[in-house]
Amino acid sequence: MGEENFQEFYTKWIGEQRQQVGHLLLASKSPQIATSSPSLSVLVTRTLAQYEEYYATKSKCAKTDVLLLLSPPWTSRLEHAFIWIGGWRPTAAFHLLYSKSGLHLEARLSGAEAEDLGLGDLSAHQLGLIDELQRSTVKEERRITEKEAKQQETVADAEMVELSHVAEEVEEEERVRSALRGKEEGFEKVLRSADRLRLETLKGVVGILSPMQAVHFLIAAAELHLSLHEWGREKDERDGVQCNA
Repeated sequence: MGEENFQEFYTKWIGEQRQQVGHLLLASKSPQIATSSPSLSVLVTRTLAQYEEYYATKSKCAKTDVLLLLSPPWTSRLEHAFIWIGGWRPTAAFHLLYSKSGLHLEARLSGAEAEDLGLGDLSAHQLGLIDELQRSTVKEERRITEKEAKQQETVADAEMVELSHVAEEVEEEERVRSALRGKEEGFEKVLRSADRLRLETLKGVVGILSPMQAVHFLIAAAELHLSLHEWGREKDERDGVQCNA
């Protein structure tokens, strides 16, 4: 899958995410659905399946063009500023959860309607599990970051330095391509680890929450992603910068 095909998939996936947010919002405000855990669980499972599809497709693309996914041309400059190894930083999920929980708690204290308080009543047990998951995620995120740094440092290894000195010689072209393929394979492994942690973190957080809490968390995650995408696109348009999103 090349740039055009993945970008087409991504554009379609963004549209599906917008539709799914609509379903989640409807569920969060519907008294009938809100009191039905099975219905909410199905909706949460369907939403997670969309993320699974995204990462499965991304993984296939990475096997043929990992550099495309590490520097995606369909993201705005704003989005790119927040990118960690081709996507969102896993630990950001916890900051999102705590921020949304705090906003819901403030809403409760101000006397807001009950349906707006999905994440404002996290139990002590849930907070303990979330803290434990956050600690393990921070540790793994750092490990992957270090792995990426080591991969980046190979740009100046003996082979690359030697080839940069003789790169203009025709007989060395195959050696150059071979060396670069090795670098790309290394980055593909790093990206695979990062995407695995992203999906595991998302599922881990959702698994700790109640069905309704999970709905609110997934709404917040999607709204933030879609808003950042739109804000960045609009800023690029104002600044006269081409964005393929």
